[in-house]
This record gives sequence, C-alpha cells and structure tokens, in this order.
Amino acid sequence: MIGELDATSVYGRVTAVRGLLVEVSGPIAAMSLGGRVGIEIAAGVRVPCEVIGFSGEKALVMPFGGLDGVRRGCPAYVDRTVAGLRPTMAWLGRVVDALGRPVDGGSPLPQGELTIPFRNDPPPAHSRRRVGPPLDLGVRALNTFLTCCLGQRMGIFAGSGVGKSVLLSMLARYARADVNIIGLVGERGREVQEFLQDDLGPDGLARSIVVVATSDEPALMRKQAALTTLTLAEFFRDQGLQVMCLMDSVTRFAMAMREIGLAGGEPPTTKGYTPTVFAELPRLLERAGPGTGDGAITGLFTVLVDGGDHDEPVADAVRGILDGHIVMERSIAERGRYPAVNILKSVSRTMPRSCDPLYYPVVQKARATLATYADMEELIRLGAYRQGASAEVDEAIRLNPELEAFLKQAKDEATPLGDGYARLARIMGM
Repeated sequence: MIGELDATSVYGRVTAVRGLLVEVSGPIAAMSLGGRVGIEIAAGVRVPCEVIGFSGEKALVMPFGGLDGVRRGCPAYVDRTVAGLRPTMAWLGRVVDALGRPVDGGSPLPQGELTIPFRNDPPPAHSRRRVGPPLDLGVRALNTFLTCCLGQRMGIFAGSGVGKSVLLSMLARYARADVNIIGLVGERGREVQEFLQDDLGPDGLARSIVVVATSDEPALMRKQAALTTLTLAEFFRDQGLQVMCLMDSVTRFAMAMREIGLAGGEPPTTKGYTPTVFAELPRLLERAGPGTGDGAITGLFTVLVDGGDHDEPVADAVRGILDGHIVMERSIAERGRYPAVNILKSVSRTMPRSCDPLYYPVVQKARATLATYADMEELIRLGAYRQGASAEVDEAIRLNPELEAFLKQAKDEATPLGDGYARLARIMGM
C-alpha cells in the first residue's frame, strides 16, 4: 500500500492570492514547510511553488516564477519527492539558474545517480576536519596580509561599485582550487554576460559552475540560488575535491528571505529583517568549510553594506559567523587603487598560523607601517608634519608609495603566494 502512494496525485485548491503569496486549502497534512507544490494553470502547465508557512487550515506558498494565469480554484499538486539536484562532473563550464536548469543555451545537463538535497545540514562539528594549509588566491593583498586556508570562510564587505565582482573574478581565475562554484544572487541582468566573458573568461569558466538569479526574479528564486550554490559545492567536496565557493551576495539572500518572511506574516525586527533571516544565515554559511573527508569548501561571500555602515544587521551577523573579513572601501577605490582592500580593517582568523613563519615578522612590520601612515595621513597631507620629528613616521612616508604599489593589482595579473611574500620582504628591507 505504501508503494502505491507514489503513484497517487495529492492536491489542494487555490483559495486566495495576495501579492506573491498564494493560499492553498486541502490536504494540509501532505504538505511540509519547504516542500514543493505545482499550481496547474492549464493542462500540463504548472507554476512551481514552495510552502513557506501555514495559517489555520491553509498552506501559504510562494512561486518560483510569475503568477500569471493563477485563479481561485486552480489545483495545487503536492510534490513529495526530495527537492534537490543530481549533478555530475560534466556540469563544469555551465551556467544554471536557481533550480539547476541550464541558461547558457547549451545542451541539457546530464543527471547523476544521487540526489543532493537543497537544504542539507552542515557537517557535524565533532566530525569535521580542521582547516587545511594556506590556499594561494593569486591576489597579493590577500595572500600576504590576509592569508586564507583551505576550508576557511571569509566575507568581502563593501558598498556598491567598489570592485567586489572584479575581485571575485580574480579569485575564480587565480585561486589554486580544483573547482569554482559561483553564485550570483540578485545580480544585475546586464552584468551577467560581462562577468562571464570579461571578468571570468573562458579559462575561469572551464573549471566553474555559475548559478544565476538576477534582481528581477522572485524572492524565492534569489533565495534558492544561494542554496543551489552550496548544494553544488557540497557535491564536489564529497568527491574529495577542493572547492572555491564564491557568492555575490549574502545581503541579497538576506533581503530575499526578508521578503518571504514578511509575506508569510513574520514580525519585522531590525531594519525590517525577520527572525528567520538570522536563523537561516548560519545554516547557509556553515555548510561551507571542511568536510568529514579530504574535500573542503573554501567560501568567500560578499556582503553589500547598506550606506557604508559595516555595523548594519546583516553585516554584523555575517561577520560573527565567518572566519575573517575583507573590508573594501570607496575612498581607496576613488584614488585608483584596486582591489580597494583596507588592510588595517580586515582580518583573517587563521593568522598567524596560516602565514609562513619565515615571513610573519615582515607582514607584522608592514601592517605596523601602514597603521603609522594612516594615523598621520591628515597631518602629512596638510603639511603639518615636519620631517625628522619621528623616525617611524619618516619610514612610513618613505615606504608608503611602494606599499601602495604592492597592494595595487590589475585584474589580469596573478601573483603566487611565495612571490608576494618575497616582494613584500624586499620592500620592507628584511
């Protein structure tokens, strides 16, 4: 009898539509939170939806697409299969949407044998491996001052138009990982092709899968794009590979969750974000990191800071979850130094263990020199500082042009980890 249930269609009926929220009555016991429902608007044509909550005897569902054609009384069929993907290695080099469907005009994607659920739990803390050795990212500023390890998770915090996407493309091309999984969540539609062709390039795309959900897509698709990105990363991690997971941006995922929560009747809290947002952020981000086997997911997640406020709720929550933060500032970008990373405000929580012990004193001295110059910068520019008043400030003034040139890097330029350390040591005379 249980075997026959798979062949039975279970459905309810649409009773109301409020904005993007659809109320469905019927067999509520057959529906589950996060489960899938298909609203039939014509013979063989269904609008895919997800159950986001329940109210009395009705299920609240939201669509993955538009609601054109949905009417009161439309049958809403319950999908009892596990929502997930069946990826293979042949997916590399492809661009997919939030549901894992190809959007690059290529051939249909081959399907694997195992289904990887969209909503996997993070590996148990007691059985996870520790972070691995240092990972060469190919970007001098990050390699030397903010050394990242295999399996580490870091955030890139910046306002709009400061160069986050270009930095992500450099990491995708130059990082010494086996596979890149890139999630563009809420990205501008016109920038997707620019990112793929100009920033990522054919070589970067060949070892990558790009998940795209543009800003005009429903909130559910933007949320789903983040889940799909981590699901694909977990698949390759479980194959024993080193995965670089790049997501732009976590803030747009949080905004999508806010839209879904408010539509479902959740109370707003700080800046309108609902409690579910702050419950889902750690569930999403903790999926990155070392696994229980040889594979690991090294995660770099961008955070779009609202109005340059690095203490706004999403930025503050993400900073507390991740293993480090890279702060990019508009003032640095405005003077033409890219990537516009503020070294003094950024930190890698695996330092100093991740840094080459031979060069750690060099890094410390260089950071102290940058801090000395930053403290006296206004006086220097105003001409109020007199040379000879402080040996430390004099040295900082002398070394600053070379350090600025060191931190500046073109997007088509890669610097190996060892070369970056050696160049910094020559600048510092050590």
